[in-house]
Amino acid sequence: MTMPTLEIVGGIVLLIISALIIVLCLSQEQKSQDSMSAALTGASSDSFYGRNEGRTKEAILNKITRALGIIMFIIVLAINIIPISSK
Repeated sequence: MTMPTLEIVGGIVLLIISALIIVLCLSQEQKSQDSMSAALTGASSDSFYGRNEGRTKEAILNKITRALGIIMFIIVLAINIIPISSK
């Protein structure tokens, strides 16, 4: 592959990863909820199942988001370092 081809493929991968990170961040629940809004909306997860399901879902979303962020950082570095080293 030539350098412009690698840059195009890297750019497309970056766009896909960026979109995935945005979707994952939007799908995560807020970290804290005011007691007043919880009282108004009736948001309560007092059951054992509700508490543990939320924790595992949030933990998985956090891990995926963190991994995609690291992959994105590495790809950005690779796209910017490879053309410099090939000159």
